[in-house]
Amino acid sequence: MNIDGLKFSVIGGGIGGLAAALALRQRGAQVTLLEQAAALTEVGAGLQISANGMSVLRAMNVVGETPDGGQLSHGTILRDYRKGRAISRIPPPAAGPTYYYHRADLLDLLHRAALDAGVDIRLGAQVIEVVKHPGEAEVVLDSGERLRSECAIAADGGRSAIRPVLNGPEAPQFTHQIAWRATIPWSHRDETPSASLTMGPGRHVVTYPLRDQRLMNVVAIEERSDWQQEGWRLTGDPDDLRARFADFGGPVRDVLSEVTQTNLWALFLRPVAQNWQNGRLALLGDAAHPTLPFMAQGACLALEDAWILARSFEEQSGVTQALAAYESRRRIRATRVVAAAGANARNFHLRGPMRLAAQMALMAIGPRLSRKYEWIYTYDATA
Repeated sequence: MNIDGLKFSVIGGGIGGLAAALALRQRGAQVTLLEQAAALTEVGAGLQISANGMSVLRAMNVVGETPDGGQLSHGTILRDYRKGRAISRIPPPAAGPTYYYHRADLLDLLHRAALDAGVDIRLGAQVIEVVKHPGEAEVVLDSGERLRSECAIAADGGRSAIRPVLNGPEAPQFTHQIAWRATIPWSHRDETPSASLTMGPGRHVVTYPLRDQRLMNVVAIEERSDWQQEGWRLTGDPDDLRARFADFGGPVRDVLSEVTQTNLWALFLRPVAQNWQNGRLALLGDAAHPTLPFMAQGACLALEDAWILARSFEEQSGVTQALAAYESRRRIRATRVVAAAGANARNFHLRGPMRLAAQMALMAIGPRLSRKYEWIYTYDATA
């Protein structure tokens, strides 16, 4: 199908929305991207883009072979929480290197590429409804303005306001886990910068460098039942963070001692959407398959979605057929990756004899552990 001149409305200016808008525009579509925020500001923290996500960024010419703004990863060090003792080291995936990005830096790269390609980006545009009509989708803004296009793509995140149009109201399930997130200035340089995963009973901390090792990204996860406010930008108390991880020693103690600002993110679980599209409206990224952060694949899955969506329009004979093909191609893989992330949530927080047995196993097989997930990293949506 030749989509040259076909009109698309993309809802959401995050990684998935910008990538989808860019991929469609590069194939000739007329794309309007609607972002409810009044400005694209530096929000969020670090994220990891493994080989499966990097292949999409390269195919869209967002990055080159040596990516701008990305911190090359040399693997992951697994540590015990008491003294920070290294248990094992997981090498980089055989599929290709992972890069650590500040979320704002990756968004900036995608934003500039989308503008250069001719995507019409509208800020302060809050979508309140999407209506399917014969032959088109109508997007209704809170201002009362109505935009009509041949297809609308909802990439408005895990708490998507558009997802209920296709799936009805849903009650998210609290996982009894809270994520503390922070970035801190960092002056220590490592010739082989790596992520560090420090595991303790009911808790774990992930750290990795950003921006040429000038920042350290911190994600501390704890199991709790006394917090159920959903949101990822809630303000936390750094002293409370340190108190809750006071028995963590070694390198992570030094990192936590430097935290001056932190945000809290209560982890709620929504299932992979039962319905992804209706022939004129489709979900993309976390709106379709929200995932816990324990495989670091949320951004990568959104990038894969964007490429497969655009390619489906190239290969199919109409909008309805293209959206059906997109859903068919993405559902099984996304469901499998989401399940893998959920399993890791349990593996990181083992207690008692199970934790000691797991450490013994990691000492023996840790260097080969990345092979377990090669099916994730070797996938190339652009092939």
